[in-house]
Amino acid sequence: MAPETMSKNRMWHLEALMFLCALAVTGFAWMAQARSRTGPQIVAETDLVVLPVRVTDVSGNFVPGLGQEQFRVFENNRRQEITLFRQEDVPVAVGLVVDHSRSMGPKLPAVAQAVVAFAHSSNPDDEMFVVDFSDHVAIEEPGGKPFTQDPRMLGQAVSAVSAQGMTSLYDAVMAALDHLRLSTLEKKALIIVSDGGDNASAAKYADVLDWARRSQVLIYAIGLVGAGEQADENPGLLRRICNDTGGLAFFPAEKDSVLDVSARIARDLREQYTVGFSPARREGDSFRRVKVDVTAPRRGKLQVRTRPGFFPPGRDQPSLNAGDPRS
Repeated sequence: MAPETMSKNRMWHLEALMFLCALAVTGFAWMAQARSRTGPQIVAETDLVVLPVRVTDVSGNFVPGLGQEQFRVFENNRRQEITLFRQEDVPVAVGLVVDHSRSMGPKLPAVAQAVVAFAHSSNPDDEMFVVDFSDHVAIEEPGGKPFTQDPRMLGQAVSAVSAQGMTSLYDAVMAALDHLRLSTLEKKALIIVSDGGDNASAAKYADVLDWARRSQVLIYAIGLVGAGEQADENPGLLRRICNDTGGLAFFPAEKDSVLDVSARIARDLREQYTVGFSPARREGDSFRRVKVDVTAPRRGKLQVRTRPGFFPPGRDQPSLNAGDPRS
């Protein structure tokens, strides 16, 4: 082959190699751009609405072993695709909101029993804390930490405070909801131990409900009524706040049954399905109703309980203002 022809061939190979390199660089750049474009779609998964769903039979017993195909989720009456489904006992961040107002004086021994019984019945990895309240609200942090898993320390935190003063129930719940934000656990709940009265709060019921729904927190209540100053009792309030957030209110008739109620709440939190979906993308920050149906013909008539709705994810939660009840 002539030297001139060999030189031309080398030039052609060199140009081809440079072209392939440029093509490879362009391809890598396109892939990087594609990743950056798909990034927000992956992040959007964090916008999932996650629902704790409790399914029970006619006797009130939890129904395990159901599959995702047996669940249907509706947002404002429109069916949504389920993108997250599991049934497992996951740790819960739990705030125990304990009434120490004057009207609770005769009931405090039962209160301490309820707190310790709940802690003993819970998942060992649960994160718990106590909020004591009367006129003022105090978040107890045993050992200087925001949460504990030690039932003994929780019991001591409750027993160390005497009953006195008026009742700031709403303020206490607001402070507990704020404290729950320190936990990284997905599931969160409050348990109110009180007679339900409120005569000293700066916050209103609408404030509490709005924040609880934005925080996706289940609220339970152990209502100790009928053994003190009944004029200060309000069991209807406890039923309302639990119903509005997907929890349950219990009113034990005897002190001994407080232990059973505490264990039942712990079991209720542990025996749940977790169902998630991506909400419809619409403008606005309005509350959206949600409903979950379960179809299982061989299981008989089933009852389904979950949160009644949600605010669109990604919205900021309200901040405690200058009238923070803890200040």
